[in-house]
Amino acid sequence: MKTDTQLRHDVLDELQWEPSVDANQIGVMAKEGVITLTGLVTTFAEKVAAERVAKRVYGVRAVANDIAVHIPGDLARTDQEIAEAALHVLKWDAFAPDDRITVTVRDGRIILEGTVDSQYDKEAAGCAVRNLVGVKEVINSIVVKTEASPSEIKGLIESAFRRSAELDARRITVEVHGGKVVLHGNVSSWAEEEKAAQAAWAAPGVTEVDNQITVTP
Repeated sequence: MKTDTQLRHDVLDELQWEPSVDANQIGVMAKEGVITLTGLVTTFAEKVAAERVAKRVYGVRAVANDIAVHIPGDLARTDQEIAEAALHVLKWDAFAPDDRITVTVRDGRIILEGTVDSQYDKEAAGCAVRNLVGVKEVINSIVVKTEASPSEIKGLIESAFRRSAELDARRITVEVHGGKVVLHGNVSSWAEEEKAAQAAWAAPGVTEVDNQITVTP
């Protein structure tokens, strides 16, 4: 098992390797497998990217993202400009159901609301707007509403686990209560734990995922 010092160095090295972030502006602390990111970046997209990078490092069990977003003057946009851009990008994104989503912008923070059929649709909408210039944060309050039986949901998720080359389906169990999915088991990395949650969320009818999988590197 990695020491906190080794894990911190590995995350720093991975941030340096990633071209979408400026690693010199990001601080990293490690304690018992939990990584805390600090610092100041100029876009929300970079904050999200830094978290994604940290999660893919072997030995990371959780990430606390305390990076602040400060928009410099040349990248500043009014709330109206951001709202118009968000509506435009949702309209042209093939995976975002823009006809059921409303957009509110307050002080550079985008709030997405509405109802969609799957978590995939919800995440697609969030991904579509988070790279816009001037955005400080994206609050995704979209609600997932579909009709599917618990047995159907369970079967779809377990089949997805078995198909995945990145998951050991034998180490994960699935419970379904209405639209709520509970995952149990043990995996070897944070990335594998997150992949299991993503697979569960992709099933039609899932409204909540309680991920109780533990990570033991």
